[in-house]
Amino acid sequence: MAVRHFLTLLDFTPAELDHLIDRAITLKTRLKADGPTYTPFNNRTLAMIFEKSSTRTRVSFESGMAQFGGHALFLSNRDTQLGRGEPVPDTARVLSEMVDLVMIRTFEHQKLVEFANYSQVPVINALSDDYHPCQLLADMQTWKECRGPMKGKTAVWVGDGNNMCHSWINAARQFDFNLVIACPEGFDPDESIMAAAGDRVRIERDPMAAVKGAHLITTDVWASMGQEEEQATREAAFKSFQVTEQMLDAADEDVLFLHCLPAHRGEEISETLLDDPRASVWQEAGNRLHAQKALMEFLVLGQIND
Repeated sequence: MAVRHFLTLLDFTPAELDHLIDRAITLKTRLKADGPTYTPFNNRTLAMIFEKSSTRTRVSFESGMAQFGGHALFLSNRDTQLGRGEPVPDTARVLSEMVDLVMIRTFEHQKLVEFANYSQVPVINALSDDYHPCQLLADMQTWKECRGPMKGKTAVWVGDGNNMCHSWINAARQFDFNLVIACPEGFDPDESIMAAAGDRVRIERDPMAAVKGAHLITTDVWASMGQEEEQATREAAFKSFQVTEQMLDAADEDVLFLHCLPAHRGEEISETLLDDPRASVWQEAGNRLHAQKALMEFLVLGQIND
């Protein structure tokens, strides 16, 4: 059987993604009821390659492997020959001989693609400059837990057309909901990613108009990692795109607010928004653990239906 990778949400079918969300909910329920008694990864190893720093990604993958009975290896640029110029194909071939899974958090998405092309074990995109699909698994799990099926509903992305926005576009395609992107001129998502989604996704320049009747609103920081020098420029461009309680008031009465974190209170969100009862960001953050456990289980063991 050909090895499967998870570089974007498009690597799995909609049915497989639906299974992952349901499986994540099941694993979460069992963990809370019985503790980490399900250990299908005895003697399995995950290599975690980090070129970008992380809190939620590292802790969730490392904890997930431990709860499954396996082991995770943290590898920074200082810990691997990649950081000293070893070709990506060489590292991929070597690690494939030693571990069962590879998780990579990097800048260039093409580096992930190249690594996967030479890897004989599953490769997981734990964030690249183009996509963040693991976060979307947690987001879809949270949306379903809090509000039920996503199909046919409307989500609004407020902010930069960045890697998170790209993954929300792919999620709209795969989970069959509508997405409105509220962003200022000059900060649109990639045109080809937008075009592939067809009429399921549209851009709206007025954020208050975008959120009218929305079932979910989400955002991200205005300057992502590596864009710190653009902070002042971005603050000026996004000044009217701050998500506030008043913005949620204009949406559906049962609206849900999500944020991938870390959040900059007083910038992309109001100072008090995370305390609003319509916000489920802590549940969303915790679901990184459960969604990624379901993902790793699927990649290593196949679909489990018990």
